[in-house]
Amino acid sequence: MGVQAVIFDWGGTLTPWHDLELADIWRTVCAAHLPPDAVEKTVAALVAAEDELWRRGTEEHRSATLAEAFAMAGVEPSEALLDTHFETWTPHTHTDPAVPGLFTALRERGIKIGVLSNTIWTRDWHERVFARDDVLGMLDGAVYSSEIPWTKPHAEAFRAAMDAVGATDPGSCVFVGDRPFDDIHGAKAAGLRAVQIWHQTTHAFDRPGLTPPDALIHDLDELLPHVERWHSA
Repeated sequence: MGVQAVIFDWGGTLTPWHDLELADIWRTVCAAHLPPDAVEKTVAALVAAEDELWRRGTEEHRSATLAEAFAMAGVEPSEALLDTHFETWTPHTHTDPAVPGLFTALRERGIKIGVLSNTIWTRDWHERVFARDDVLGMLDGAVYSSEIPWTKPHAEAFRAAMDAVGATDPGSCVFVGDRPFDDIHGAKAAGLRAVQIWHQTTHAFDRPGLTPPDALIHDLDELLPHVERWHSA
């Protein structure tokens, strides 16, 4: 059957990894819309809310939304604040320049392209990013954890991503991500092949029982030869 689909993680995979402080992001957003004496308290509340939601996703594999983070922090966001939030994240969300060529090559080989992201952001938010970078129309399907009950590494998250691209056999699917537990171990446990993209903040495979990737790459330009080898097997 070869390779039916390649499914990609988003942050740190389709978009290059960025080291940043969440509080700095929220401080920029809040300072544009709140009274000065309310900024730091609101920033602290939003950071605490996001930290708790990410903890829940990591430890309990339960999903969350940005709306939930705002509710936990006691913030009612205006449309203007949400627009500023998107704009503030823009420098950190640009799609890797290798992606359009890679997606074109996969599609030429009849391979479906999907996305599976652990995210609190909405589908609309992500689609704005992909549309801005001219790759939205190249996706056959996408699953954002903000829309389903689970986060990676839960097997149901990977099955949802397969369903989104119309793939039926996990053994014919490849997952590409940067995180050893959420992405690589999760994909392998669900029966998919897994490729890890390495960057400076990627954690090593130092947890007992973690499954190593089928391939390790340092740049998306290195992915296609691995997929071609499995596709022709």
